[in-house]
Amino acid sequence: MSFKKFALVASVFALAACGGSSESAPAEETAAAPAVETAPAAAPAAVTGTTHEIKMIGDEKGYRFEPANLTVKAGDAVKYVFVSGGPHNVAFEGTTLSADVKKQLDANFSAKMAELSSNMMLNAGESVTVSFAGIPAGKYPFNCTPHLAMNMKGVITVE
Repeated sequence: MSFKKFALVASVFALAACGGSSESAPAEETAAAPAVETAPAAAPAAVTGTTHEIKMIGDEKGYRFEPANLTVKAGDAVKYVFVSGGPHNVAFEGTTLSADVKKQLDANFSAKMAELSSNMMLNAGESVTVSFAGIPAGKYPFNCTPHLAMNMKGVITVE
């Protein structure tokens, strides 16, 4: 018998011995893992004020939000609109936020791909709206993840 045939036959026997049977052995009994308590997700807070608009632009002048800095009232919303030079998204810095504010802001995105980050927008005219209802007064830095290195960032100040 050649070495190749021997290796093939040995492989078949090894696979059969490792679980090729259709009968399964009784499962070992294990203790149930203790339930991990997680805080319930925040519900999106409804916009009760004005919806402001920020344009996301990439052109010969660079990548930017217009306006980059905006002051809103609690209950307002900001609609980020893709104008040119994408792809774009909007992402908030979460490291300085308390857990409950982070959870509420995350819930207030109209569409998102990750925590505190909107879906990636690929076409002009696409938008995402972020409600600032239920968000306390303060400064909330945001950026466009694909263009952060090009300084595409801004700050929402909630009064």
